[in-house]
Amino acid sequence: MDNIIVATVAAILLTLIAHASARILARKLPWIPMVVTAMGLVIIFLYIVRWDYNDYYDVAKPVFDRLLGYVTVLLAIPLAAMSFKGLPVKKLTFIVLMASVIGALLPMGLAYLFSLSHDTLLAFATRSVTTPIGLSVADLIKAPPIMVNLIIVVSGIMGATMARFLFRGIEDDRAKGLALGLAAHAFGTVEAWQISHTAGRYAAFGLAVNGLVTAVWVPLFISALTIS
Repeated sequence: MDNIIVATVAAILLTLIAHASARILARKLPWIPMVVTAMGLVIIFLYIVRWDYNDYYDVAKPVFDRLLGYVTVLLAIPLAAMSFKGLPVKKLTFIVLMASVIGALLPMGLAYLFSLSHDTLLAFATRSVTTPIGLSVADLIKAPPIMVNLIIVVSGIMGATMARFLFRGIEDDRAKGLALGLAAHAFGTVEAWQISHTAGRYAAFGLAVNGLVTAVWVPLFISALTIS
């Protein structure tokens, strides 16, 4: 029991050190997403201390899985500080709805086009939402959670990585943040906070609203397809 507690504390400290180091490096290497840097540092630290990744994962996963749910709820804090004055609500609603629908149907359509398995097709329906919401949706539509987790993580990293290049010439931090939150969920939100507080808040808004909308219509859509 004591060994498990020590290992858990060590895993938390190692992860926090990697995160803090990534924040420092982000100032000198702004073109690399902070999340990617943090992941790389964790791997380097594990190699240095000769700690097997599977052993680290076994003790770190339960802690950070629980914290991930709390962090998702805490997104309400930056949302409360947002100013919606002068925002085109109808256009914003349309953008969020389109992002939710396209974010699910486009990857599902590509999976179908390439004749991927039924389970993989269902997993792609969760591509545009953050992990806690994606896993909840996966449970409802009977998609494999491991595949869902992989798709969400990879798409988030890709979105956060490409953002700096795609945003060249775009000056509005609200647009940058919203796009990152909608397209790259949690990874995009972390990247948006590196741009500015405004971008971070709008990314949190995009992540939260997109997750809510997707969690409602995707299970109903999949259920309707199954019945028909």
